[in-house]
Amino acid sequence: MTAALVEMRDVVKHYRSNGGRVCALNGVDLDIEAGTILGVLGPNGAGKTTTVRILTTLLRPDSGSVRVAGHDALAAPGLVRKRIGVSGQYAAVDENLTGFENLRMVGRLYGLRKKEASERARELLEDFALSDAADRRCGGYSGGMRRRLDLAGALIGRPELVVLDEPTTGLDPIGRADMWSVVRRLVADGTTVLLTTQYLEEADQLADRIVVVARGEVIARGTAAELKASVGADKLCVTVQQAEAVSRAARILESLSLGTPDIDDRDITVPVADSTRSLAEAVSELVRAGVDVEDAALHRTTLDDVFMSITGAIPEPLDTTVDERTAMLQ
Repeated sequence: MTAALVEMRDVVKHYRSNGGRVCALNGVDLDIEAGTILGVLGPNGAGKTTTVRILTTLLRPDSGSVRVAGHDALAAPGLVRKRIGVSGQYAAVDENLTGFENLRMVGRLYGLRKKEASERARELLEDFALSDAADRRCGGYSGGMRRRLDLAGALIGRPELVVLDEPTTGLDPIGRADMWSVVRRLVADGTTVLLTTQYLEEADQLADRIVVVARGEVIARGTAAELKASVGADKLCVTVQQAEAVSRAARILESLSLGTPDIDDRDITVPVADSTRSLAEAVSELVRAGVDVEDAALHRTTLDDVFMSITGAIPEPLDTTVDERTAMLQ
């Protein structure tokens, strides 16, 4: 088993709100194995950003422990910061500087010598397909270009852990696909990634393991396949042409399925284990039995199904913006 690069144990965080206290995190545990992507899912107000701020040493928890690359994030935050890179929800780009100047400045802030910072900036601009725009002011960059530049800045110091807090927010489908490719390359090169996202498809595509949080608590964890399996099998949906054939069709489908058919007028739905094979067998058996099939389709279990099953409904977001800023200054 790969060693855990990140360990969070029983992390609790409260904020002051309207004279009272709101629990943002309530005993959160996280492990991220080196060289993998952990996806953290949850709606606004679930605790994702608070988790990121604690992990990146911007916030102190009320209780619990955080270790990154063997270092205590509470006792030695400086050592942790040297090992992480962060790309937040909004690209931190100076619009008055060029792409090259932005990255060189970040490199200097990381303590690189001027020549080293320049060389590293040019290297990352090439890696992120920004070389052609390197000497253009960032005010003219597209949203996708800004996001790539921001992520490049997070990699200046060659961090062991990269934290991506909703990195594709506001991007169009092409920009999102480009960012997914970048993240995959990072992990292929050995980088460990914590990815927070509201896009369930994004976690499904990228994450090795997934944690679902709601109201500051971890309510599910596992691989995408494990989470999908936990809420039930894929479903085969068949519509027959004649209402009088429904009972006969249901008996045939039940013999091929994992459970009892659900019948709604001329629509019959059954859970199946091997979706593609089951579809072909079902249609073949129905036709052989003389049942006219109007439509047949598969519904594959998605992370959306998982999310709705385990949460029941999306919780109301916490209004903690002011208190988070205050806590960061404490």
